[in-house]
Amino acid sequence: MDIIYTSLLGAALTLYTLSMVTGFVHLFRPWPKALAWSKYSIQAGFAFHLLAFLFRCGQTQTLAVTNMPESFSFFALLLTMAFLLVNRKKPMPILGTFISPLLIIFTLWAVVTSHTITPQPPILKSFWLPLHVLLSFAGNAFLALGCGVAVIYLLQEHLIKKKKIKGIFRKLPALQRLDELNYLCLRLGFPLLTLGIISGSVWASYAWGSHWSWDPKETWSLITWLLFAALLHGRMNSGWRGRKASLLTIIGFAAIMFTFLGVNLLLSGLHSYVH
Repeated sequence: MDIIYTSLLGAALTLYTLSMVTGFVHLFRPWPKALAWSKYSIQAGFAFHLLAFLFRCGQTQTLAVTNMPESFSFFALLLTMAFLLVNRKKPMPILGTFISPLLIIFTLWAVVTSHTITPQPPILKSFWLPLHVLLSFAGNAFLALGCGVAVIYLLQEHLIKKKKIKGIFRKLPALQRLDELNYLCLRLGFPLLTLGIISGSVWASYAWGSHWSWDPKETWSLITWLLFAALLHGRMNSGWRGRKASLLTIIGFAAIMFTFLGVNLLLSGLHSYVH
């Protein structure tokens, strides 16, 4: 049965790669259909990825996020979904090109690692698991999408300062539009992240008898939350935008990645069963 799961993930991986390649071709070569190919490829990749996730959930009889490869795959799935949703509201297909490398890395990790299904730890056998994971991962996905927007913003700003107003400059969105989209991703992602942390705290109370234990993952989740809370406060009350907001978004995304990956690999704690 693993061959089905692997094949579906492999198809998603191939399509994400095609989306990235055609997207960058659009930036550097005069091929009118390249951006359309990039758009349709990432949509098809999402469809195969969703099928793989649902198949895995059927195999495990739970939300398939109980080890690191499954978590990476699920994060990539939600990041793709966040892009598709935001792109419908504020179309910016080129953004898919800049998040595709992350989709490729996470999906590839899920493809090449072991697919052995291990018994679930008792602590994970709770209805709080899907609620906490969905909220947290969805929040992180929108914030990661904001990081992609921030990278494009800084690239476009650099081209303007260097007065390179030909070629790739003409293919990238205007700075104001990028800043507005960055803010939208923050407004979508931060409340979801907040609810994810709250639901995790309630779950911890039931599981370990304490809402907060300063476990490494809890601590870094709080650090991440504080970074984005400061960014949101600065945008709403201090007029932070543009370069400053983009840099802080990227720093916040780095904190997300450390919470998501670094804590699991470098630190031990109550969440160390997620490998």
